[in-house]
Amino acid sequence: MTYLTRAAAAAGALLAAAGLLAAGPAQAATRGSAPGDWLYLTVTRGDAQTGTTTSALLMCDPPTGHPHAAQACAELAAADGDIDRIPHQDVFCPLIYAPVSVHARGSWNGRPVDYEQTYTSKCVMDARTGAVFALEA
Repeated sequence: MTYLTRAAAAAGALLAAAGLLAAGPAQAATRGSAPGDWLYLTVTRGDAQTGTTTSALLMCDPPTGHPHAAQACAELAAADGDIDRIPHQDVFCPLIYAPVSVHARGSWNGRPVDYEQTYTSKCVMDARTGAVFALEA
């Protein structure tokens, strides 16, 4: 099996396990239920080659797959899925450079989400993104 075939099979298995692929007829979604609200999140501390990466699949109907799923989903709902619109917390962060790169990819209210950013520290990341990338319990 080639690398791409294994990757495609793994992605399909992940989506099927998450309930995002249905074996039955399509169901019409009401605006309130928003079954398409989900994000695959990654947080990498340090640089991409030597850093440690944590990931989670955040699903918001109901909130699952994330240590702070309910809070993250509420913040995303208030920002209409736009991570840049999450209100920034007014906190003092030490001026210690410890880069943290984040990536969110998924769907919110039927629109694709693809967000990437590198912050100077975890403190700055938390202040700018709320609970969305708080993947530690």
